[in-house]
Amino acid sequence: MTAIRLLRHAPGAPGLRWFGLGPGLRPSRGLLKLQRLLDKHAFWACGRSRTDLRRLLAGSEAVVSLWRGKRLVGFGRATSDGLCRAVLWDVVVAGDLQGRGLGRQVVEALLAAPMVRGVERVYLMTTNSAGFYRQLGFNDATPQVLLVRQAERPSASPSPGPEGRSSSPGCS
Repeated sequence: MTAIRLLRHAPGAPGLRWFGLGPGLRPSRGLLKLQRLLDKHAFWACGRSRTDLRRLLAGSEAVVSLWRGKRLVGFGRATSDGLCRAVLWDVVVAGDLQGRGLGRQVVEALLAAPMVRGVERVYLMTTNSAGFYRQLGFNDATPQVLLVRQAERPSASPSPGPEGRSSSPGCS
């Protein structure tokens, strides 16, 4: 079995964002692989364009990825003010590798990042994985209430966009 390697990217992940770099700083089509990982294994992040991914990476102080050979199998990112608050985003591990401690590795690497460690509170949102995050020391945020305001955007076209994006069977 090929070893799984954790990469801690520089803030904004410029190598991944602009050159698709993976393990060993080798070109690996990393941004395309990230897009596919999210489409297949992250219902909340399904359908993001490479332009969107570049933008969210640029605004992230901490970015980690997990690689099994040339396959991107895990990912997570965090934003933070470096003092009071941080938020973990897009923590995902390929379904066939879940239950092996890889999600824990991603979360622990994000929590250890310079702009995240030591902040007063680290937030995250989850739909189906509260039990997993509780094992890592996260608690329900009661009495806080999560409020959401949907941005008004034009409806997406079903045809591929300028980046040649095709719909993935994992997206709904």
